[in-house]
Amino acid sequence: MTPLIEVTALTHTVQGRQLLRDVHLTLRRGELLAVLGRNGAGKSTLLRHLTGELGRRGVTVLGGPAHRPGTELARHRAALPQHTPAPFAFSVLDTVLLGRIPHGPRDTLHDRDVARACLDRVGLRGAAGRDIQTLSGGEQQRVHLARTLAQLHGTPGDRVLLLDEPTASLDLAHQHATLRLARDLCGEGVGVLAVLHDLNLAAQYADRVLLLSDGEVLTCAPPETALTSEHIRAAYGHDVLVTRHPCLSCPLIVSAG
Repeated sequence: MTPLIEVTALTHTVQGRQLLRDVHLTLRRGELLAVLGRNGAGKSTLLRHLTGELGRRGVTVLGGPAHRPGTELARHRAALPQHTPAPFAFSVLDTVLLGRIPHGPRDTLHDRDVARACLDRVGLRGAAGRDIQTLSGGEQQRVHLARTLAQLHGTPGDRVLLLDEPTASLDLAHQHATLRLARDLCGEGVGVLAVLHDLNLAAQYADRVLLLSDGEVLTCAPPETALTSEHIRAAYGHDVLVTRHPCLSCPLIVSAG
């Protein structure tokens, strides 16, 4: 089966510094792939290649170049940046409706129903009429997640969702709610790639973990194989203890110092 995303021998150098070196990865249908690594490991640079912001050979998204123009790809690939400013006093509903733009220049009752349904999925239907600037940072991030859901909604065939630290500004309950939603999307056949910082969230929710270290792939494997104390020490320069979660069938990582 052809992967939704395939990266082959991707190298990215800026001013003589290699930010990525010989990176290989695939994203499959219905898979949640977590990308981990310390600050400066190359996670954001990799994501910028997958969104098409940085066009390079060796990156294939949904059967073609990641940077190809047009609305067709936008209906099949959506991305949630880590920080999405809200410079205008849009309502929450109107912000989510921006995700419907690739589906045509219209604002129909169907589009509004889709937008409300997507707000439901992130727990913010009651905020539809509010000015987005009056929401907290975490609530705004959930609105933009709903926007990406609206962008992919109703698209036949393969779909990809790219998330850059989607839990960074969220409280504990909404961190888990967001990743449970990501798992639900995987159950619908969407391929989800999420850059995360929390090792335990990755261990609990990801099908596979890609661990970057100084721009290179240290490992890409299921959490039980990828998140060992040796791999984590190599990637983060920090000693940890890895045990089994007492309630869940996944690794549990705690600092050893």
